[in-house]
Amino acid sequence: MEERQFNEGEIIEYLQKVMDNKFIKFILKELSEPKKIEKALAIYAGVEEPRGIRERARAKTVAAAIERAASMFNASPEQIKGFLKDPYMRKGFSSIIRGIAEYGITKPQKLYAPFMVVWNFTKQCNLRCKHCYANATPTPYPDELSLEDRLKVVDQLDESGVAAISFSGGEPLINRDFWPVVKYASSKGFYISVATNGTLITEEVAKRLKDSGVRYVEISIDGPNAEIHDAFRGVKGAFERSINGIKNAKKAGIEVGIATVATHHNLDSIPEIVDLARELNVDRLIVFNFIPTGRGKNIVKDDLTPEEREKLMNYLYDEWQKGDMQIFSTCPAYARISLNKVMEEKEHKVSPTHFADVELPEEFLGAGKTLAEFLGGCGAGRIYCSIEHNGDIQPCVFLPIKVGNVIKDGFHNVWKNSEVFRALRDRDAEDYVCSKCPYRYVCGGCRARAYAYFGDIKAADPGCIIMKNEWEKIMEREQMLGH
Repeated sequence: MEERQFNEGEIIEYLQKVMDNKFIKFILKELSEPKKIEKALAIYAGVEEPRGIRERARAKTVAAAIERAASMFNASPEQIKGFLKDPYMRKGFSSIIRGIAEYGITKPQKLYAPFMVVWNFTKQCNLRCKHCYANATPTPYPDELSLEDRLKVVDQLDESGVAAISFSGGEPLINRDFWPVVKYASSKGFYISVATNGTLITEEVAKRLKDSGVRYVEISIDGPNAEIHDAFRGVKGAFERSINGIKNAKKAGIEVGIATVATHHNLDSIPEIVDLARELNVDRLIVFNFIPTGRGKNIVKDDLTPEEREKLMNYLYDEWQKGDMQIFSTCPAYARISLNKVMEEKEHKVSPTHFADVELPEEFLGAGKTLAEFLGGCGAGRIYCSIEHNGDIQPCVFLPIKVGNVIKDGFHNVWKNSEVFRALRDRDAEDYVCSKCPYRYVCGGCRARAYAYFGDIKAADPGCIIMKNEWEKIMEREQMLGH
């Protein structure tokens, strides 16, 4: 029998039928808060009991819609219930359901709450990295939040329906409030990850991370050896301590990723870093797009050309297909690369955003484009945002535009009403440089790079191969200035 192929129009039409007017009205009226949807999903998954007939009826209505949608991809109710036993998955599902109810099916999809918040917990750090976006220092900034306010931040993210928190910095493990806040956040059901330089992860710290509910640790490695890594990180001995941190985290049973910022400083060493990642048996390698912000402004000359970036992403995708670990890039064009590999070469893996790994069955390869457009490449202000050490909210850790403050303005109020966030969610705006690009929903260009180079979140990402003329203009300008 010929395999069934689904095109984009069929999938969107199906979703619209599943999320019909009756169901949307039900969500908006009965389950207006994400926590109520989470409860309905928990009842459906069998991990919580309903408190009365009304909660049981709500759970049945939500379950029917989910199973109708899942049937399209041959997913059984048992599989769906298995996913939903994880509170993180319930949070993610509730945000999607509530977002579609509120905004309809959009490209990219507008969410009621971000999937993930990256929290720059402190500005304090024990290293002096050349590319530090945070301008981290050996001592903490005087305006860092108190423990009481940090716990309030967790409460607000929970009530808003955020699914995951990634603790970053500076170096988050330095701060004394890190441990009680992480434990509290874990108790709320968030997926907890930590972005760290790894130098402080002893065996005891690794065990404590595991016991506190941390599920993933991402450790920065910018070279395959001490000579390259330590030169970039500004402290001798950092490489050895970071490698030990990786080993200790793996030994403790935590998923571990290596994060590498690709510049001319280490571009030729990327294959060796891939080999090192495999040797250390990490779960993920993520190659970060260089953003000239913070101290990174001082090394603009080390940025990759569009051609170099394109070649690197194709190399990373091909290495990913070997199947022993996830290999991602934070460059939103990686979604375009992976989608074209699926469409043209019948590969099966798509990276619709830098923290998503989707393997499509043969019969659903045609759904890759719809999935990629749903998540939409650059997620700044759309599927994630950042919170600074003082509670300020930004679209992204690399995009230093304050759009509000958690404590003063309220997280969900800012997420829903920020004009900057609204602009980042509109890929069809006439003043958005990518508005006519066929990949605008899949990629959208890195908005942080656009802002860093041109001071405009809607400007071109000069690293894009399609926009390489913008890179050439920058190089001409730099030559004229004698840089």
